[in-house]
Amino acid sequence: MKSKIRKFLSLIIPLVVGIVIIYYQFTTLNPDELEKIKTSFIKADYFYIFLSLFIALFGFWSRAYRWKFALQHLGYQTKFHNDLMTVCVSYLVNLTIPRSGEISRAALLKKYENVPFDKGFGTIVAERIVDMLIFLLFVAVGFISQFEKIYQYLIEKNVKFETLIWFSIIGIVLFFIFILVWIYAEWKIILKLKQKLSGLIEGMLSILKMKNKWNYIFHSFFIWFSYLAMFYVTIFALPETANISFDVVVMGFIFGTLAVGFTNGGLGAYPLAIASILSLYGISEGIGTAFGYLIWVSQTLLTIFLGLLSYLLLPILNKK
Repeated sequence: MKSKIRKFLSLIIPLVVGIVIIYYQFTTLNPDELEKIKTSFIKADYFYIFLSLFIALFGFWSRAYRWKFALQHLGYQTKFHNDLMTVCVSYLVNLTIPRSGEISRAALLKKYENVPFDKGFGTIVAERIVDMLIFLLFVAVGFISQFEKIYQYLIEKNVKFETLIWFSIIGIVLFFIFILVWIYAEWKIILKLKQKLSGLIEGMLSILKMKNKWNYIFHSFFIWFSYLAMFYVTIFALPETANISFDVVVMGFIFGTLAVGFTNGGLGAYPLAIASILSLYGISEGIGTAFGYLIWVSQTLLTIFLGLLSYLLLPILNKK
């Protein structure tokens, strides 16, 4: 009963937050900004939106292809179409409960390729660690290049730089305490967790030991290159955003990526994040909101289409 309640809350809370964000955003916009949103959707050059979706397909393909290297290292030869379709389904599931797609991905691989769940999930956790490191590289480049702009914004919002430093120090200290506890503690709960996570650890360490690790790393960077490229080409869909500089694009990409995990697939949060960032660079809130929704709606529709199609095809293509 408690697990059902937790699942319900994990679904409904991000959904409610997303709806509240949408309500807040549109009720605070003046009629002129609302008209800009409507006009932007009508006059947008959808060639660049479809080009963005085409680029997104390379990201799906590369993520599935990268996964094969980790699975092969563990001794499992999986069919590529199963890898690709389980990736597509996982993206669809992530639209319901944030980050739940990883579980469904490992479960589907167990069902159709008989890869043990813990090992399959371990390779996915390893992917997420690699993805996080690459994303942090984007964050570092973006914040370094835009430090003056961000610092000025924080001053305007009365956020002291010293406060951010203290929060960062506290976060780093807590992280190292957790690492030390995990390594040296002999607590019963820690030992049980270590035992259960042995398969996950094997999957994560497979990157360092795998024969095709450089191919794995190449695809890891290519995935994020495709993410950035599909975001970048959409700026040409609207004349008001067509001339924004690449460093501004990177900042929009960073905050948009962070917003995706905040609600169900970034519902409400993604367009708000994009509009907020673009407003720092002179783009009106209406245009920024329209731009954010053009990206979010198109990518969400693609995710739903590919996810549902893959879910229907998986049992058909795996009939014995």
